[in-house]
This record gives sequence, structure tokens and C-alpha cells, in this order.
Amino acid sequence: MAEITKDITIGELLRMKPEVAPVLLNAGMHCLGCPSAQGESLAEAAMVHGIDADALIEAIKAV
Repeated sequence: MAEITKDITIGELLRMKPEVAPVLLNAGMHCLGCPSAQGESLAEAAMVHGIDADALIEAIKAV
């Protein structure tokens, strides 16, 4: 399994670990299947949604 970092794309993360979808949805990322979200990195998505990327990654890793 690839390491979960700020550079992983939302699409790659969901293919690798689909059970994290609720974490992303709870963070306000409601368009997980959108083409732009699929190619967006966790860092980019966190920035757009005003979320601390490190805290998001920790929440994802806890799943």
C-alpha cells in the first residue's frame, strides 16, 4: 500500500482506501467523484476547504 501523504490524489486515495470517504465528506469534501477532485491532491483539497492538511492526513490514517 502506498503511503498516504499530502501529494496523494483524492482519486488514488479512494481507490486504495475507500473506507476514508466518510472522513473526507465530514471535512466538507462533498464532490469526491468529480473529475477535478479525482486529480486533486490532499494538500490542494485541504487548502480549498480551509482544512489543516496534516490533521486531515492523521484522521485518514486513523481509519
